[in-house]
Amino acid sequence: MKALRPSRIAAAAAMLALAHAAQAQSTLERVEVTGTAIKRIEGETALPVQVITRGEIDKAGVTTAAELIARLSASANNLTDGGSVAYGGFRDQMGFNGANLRGLGVSSTLVLLNGRRMANFASPGDAAGVDLNSIPAAAIQRVEILLDGASSLYGSDAIGGVINFITRKDFSGVEINALAGNTTEGGGNKRSATLAGGFGEYARDGFNVMAVLDVQKTTSLNASRRKFIKELDIPGRLPDLLSSASFPGNIRLSNYQRDTLIEEGYKSNGKTVIDSKTVNPAAANGCNPPANLYLPDGIGGADGCTFDYMRDIELYPKSNKSSAFARGVFNLGGGHQAFAEVSLARARTLYTGTPNRVDADMDVSRVPAFAGSALNGLDADDEERIITVRTRLAEAGLRTSELVSSTKRFLLGTNGLLGGWDYEWALNHSTSTVSDRDHRGYLNEQMILDGFADGTLNAFGPSNAAGLALYEKAQIRGEVRRATGTMDALDFKATKALAQLAGGDLAVAFGGELRREKQNYHQSDALKQDLILGESSQGPDSDFGKSRKVSAAFGEISAPITKQLELQAALRYEHYQVSGGAASPKVGLKYVPMPELLLRASVGKGFRAPSLSDLYRPLTQGSSATLVDPVCLAADPENTPTDCSDIWTTLNYSNAKLKPEKSRQFSLGAVFEPRRGVSLNVDYWNIEKTNLISTLGVDVILGNLAKYGGLVHRDEDNVIEAIDLVKENRGKQRISGVDLGVALTNLKTGFGQFGLRLNGTLTLKSKQQTGDGDPFVSNLGVFINDGVVQRWRHSLTLDWEHGPFSMTVSNSYLQGYDDQHIIGKPDIKVGAYSLWNLSGGWDVTKSLTLRAGVQNLFDKSPPFSQQAYFFLSGYDPSYTDPRGRFVYASVKYAFK
Repeated sequence: MKALRPSRIAAAAAMLALAHAAQAQSTLERVEVTGTAIKRIEGETALPVQVITRGEIDKAGVTTAAELIARLSASANNLTDGGSVAYGGFRDQMGFNGANLRGLGVSSTLVLLNGRRMANFASPGDAAGVDLNSIPAAAIQRVEILLDGASSLYGSDAIGGVINFITRKDFSGVEINALAGNTTEGGGNKRSATLAGGFGEYARDGFNVMAVLDVQKTTSLNASRRKFIKELDIPGRLPDLLSSASFPGNIRLSNYQRDTLIEEGYKSNGKTVIDSKTVNPAAANGCNPPANLYLPDGIGGADGCTFDYMRDIELYPKSNKSSAFARGVFNLGGGHQAFAEVSLARARTLYTGTPNRVDADMDVSRVPAFAGSALNGLDADDEERIITVRTRLAEAGLRTSELVSSTKRFLLGTNGLLGGWDYEWALNHSTSTVSDRDHRGYLNEQMILDGFADGTLNAFGPSNAAGLALYEKAQIRGEVRRATGTMDALDFKATKALAQLAGGDLAVAFGGELRREKQNYHQSDALKQDLILGESSQGPDSDFGKSRKVSAAFGEISAPITKQLELQAALRYEHYQVSGGAASPKVGLKYVPMPELLLRASVGKGFRAPSLSDLYRPLTQGSSATLVDPVCLAADPENTPTDCSDIWTTLNYSNAKLKPEKSRQFSLGAVFEPRRGVSLNVDYWNIEKTNLISTLGVDVILGNLAKYGGLVHRDEDNVIEAIDLVKENRGKQRISGVDLGVALTNLKTGFGQFGLRLNGTLTLKSKQQTGDGDPFVSNLGVFINDGVVQRWRHSLTLDWEHGPFSMTVSNSYLQGYDDQHIIGKPDIKVGAYSLWNLSGGWDVTKSLTLRAGVQNLFDKSPPFSQQAYFFLSGYDPSYTDPRGRFVYASVKYAFK
């Protein structure tokens, strides 16, 4: 992607010096730049801003805001559709595509549309932010990314930076776009179409009205269609990360049952007398492959079976996304204009997972393999007659659910000149609605348990007609969760040049905002009563509705002290109902010692108030990744990581007493432009957050039981029953690095015109405490808890144009890292991830443009990883793309 396109610095300095005259003569237009409320003649500011143009978006072949943000070198651990599938075992904020600058968290990255807020994704969870699916990507004219904290201007959630999507504002005519793309291995294909239209020229007619409609469809991608899944050899390399819920079912024995069978010489695998608590009569015959495998080192153990869910699981969901955006601008006369915006978006994502699973209890007489066992001779009411079978309900069908996320935003305001002040105000009403619906494979749990107990259902082979009928009768369909978030805001600002300094106008700005945020959450009656197998209930009192008021006031000053030196300062006070308020100051300096060089620096403070979910989300039961219990590992020298691995139940708690996070940050940078068309920018940045709002990771808790053992609940056999995950203010986070940008433009040769752009981020430090006074733990180049911050990330683009023809070659690169440490396993490294893309365009006429391209030109597969955070195993789905090579073609036709 393209770094800030520096205009000639000498020209920029001259423009600043002539700003007052330019305003008077209206020969140069002042524009608003992300990171300052003071309109200025376009040029470099004291803050680093990266700009992506519409042309660059088209050349990249991306059609969604999430795809675009994924290519930013300054982003890490974004929430994506691929990752959302990986959260499938959790059902927590599925469908959410979130931006994460610097790896500081989605909640610390502010996403704006035309400089104003949108409602956050409504589903309660750990991340609070705008769903990128709600951004009308087809209407975007450019994207400005402020790579510096901006709490002083925009609010408490801008610690990591600001991404401002800016739409077309004065468009007339009609434009039609269509794109079709297929992966070379099949699955994950895409179709999209866009219609844009506008009429009225503001300068001539006094108004302009434009609208953009975009529709796109993506097909699902199954692991069975990707050869890299087979090449990863997950059963051989990660047998403990597969599933112990197999079909035929695994029998989970008590100590007494196990000891009795050992005395009787029972051999489930046909070779050796059992020595574990998990046995399967089918183990001797291979466990019913290919999905169910006999893996002695697998999570099912040497006496049981292991279910290989990765051979036939969805890697990328089927989705239908649509958006509509309309904007109107009207001249009111007297230097005033009115504007209105309507933005509507809807994303429908269909998730297909593995068949449901259950731990069913039945009398020993219903287990054919134990027909001759002494267990059958126990008294009828003896609890040791009850056999627990962990089985996969393949006959009930795949778990299939639908997530529908809808966003609406209505904006109305005016701007103009009043008493010498350039003013603007707007009313903003925005909503996010998320509906989570079950379609198949989610069952009435009690009916299923009763079916196994009375013998209607068979855990060890095909069920009869009565069993199949019971599976169908037990299906629960319909909406199980619904969340609605609403944001209503009134904002205003005014700017004015107060005096003439040696370098230009002394300008000031002031403004404020009043905002009300609401979040409502509802569970179906079946879910409240905990009837649904495969769903985690939050109990009968799970519904909640909370709201709060937010108020803010800010001021800013821009003082070009000399033609070479400009001071920029801002201060914002923001108050959150319940959580309190704080002042966020910011000071920036820009110095131009010579026409070819610009130096800049900034320092500031910020704070982030806890989200409504952080404060009030009801107790949520979830699941951890497959992790090792060190207590189990230490209990017996012969125990292996496989013996002690499981998916542990988690209890997630909010905390109404949370305090805001606080931040301090500074940056130092330079922009060097030795000649026209050649520029280099380097910026060092440093951020520290305190009072972190965080939840300890399960791997952190299990890795330090001496300190956090109280969060782990165990039964009488010392087996984990549940792990508490509690939101608290704890410790600090420190992260620093260097952003590098190179731009070569308008390089004319006899073979055409060339351009080159490089954006890179070298992270020097990224570490965090798990609690006050604890040692810092680094996730720089190391997978910790839920992800990694790669040390080096870059995007590189080479452009060529010759007459009506153009071509672009691009590369996105993420450095390799140390994989997640798993107790009892050797540490490994994850390889680098480098993707090359190629596209070409032909302007057939002034109205018609054809383009074709290949993403992931060399069909690079995700590198192997043993991470245990995501439900998908064998690779990290948070930053890799399992779709492989993707070939597309597009056509654009525009006329007035």
